[in-house]
Amino acid sequence: MNRMGFVNFWLYKKQEFPLDHGHILLRGQNGSGKSITTQSFIPFILDGDRTPSRLDPFGSDARRMEYYFLGDGHDGREDETGYLYLEFVKEDTKEYRTIGIGQRAKKGNSTLGFWGFVLMDGRRIGRDCSLCRRISNDAFRPLTKLECRDLIGTNNFFTESQGDYKAAVNKYLFGFERMEQFEQFIRLLIKVRAPKLSKEFK
Repeated sequence: MNRMGFVNFWLYKKQEFPLDHGHILLRGQNGSGKSITTQSFIPFILDGDRTPSRLDPFGSDARRMEYYFLGDGHDGREDETGYLYLEFVKEDTKEYRTIGIGQRAKKGNSTLGFWGFVLMDGRRIGRDCSLCRRISNDAFRPLTKLECRDLIGTNNFFTESQGDYKAAVNKYLFGFERMEQFEQFIRLLIKVRAPKLSKEFK
């Protein structure tokens, strides 16, 4: 893992985090957002599963994905689109590959839009292409689903299916022979990120 980034998601309007040889250290006071930042990527961006209990390291169902776009309903947000992306690099060959998820939340609509992509042509988000369009000197808007599909192009992978996205991440990044192996790997990642790892560990 080389870089992870947000576009119009939760508290982040446009934020990028570089990783050092696959590692990142986040420090902050309780409640500063460390868990939400990391849970947004591991495991969500690897399989696109938005089950609330999987998004929360503590296993709570209290917050759904819509919260990270529309907030608690008191700040006027009614229709928001945002992205998360995770860039990988082979350090010896400098070959880049990026996976990402776009989502659209509309107030009053229980169905959250989903689309995912795998960028395999070497382009890098924020370097060679962008998931947003500038509308003024200090303002931008995230790409729509159709704009994102056009950006990704036919030489890469784009889907509106969460299941197909998960399969593509395995195919183009991990290469497990069976999806059951990939899913077991995801379950292990969820287990080891638990706040109290030694509790009921099997």
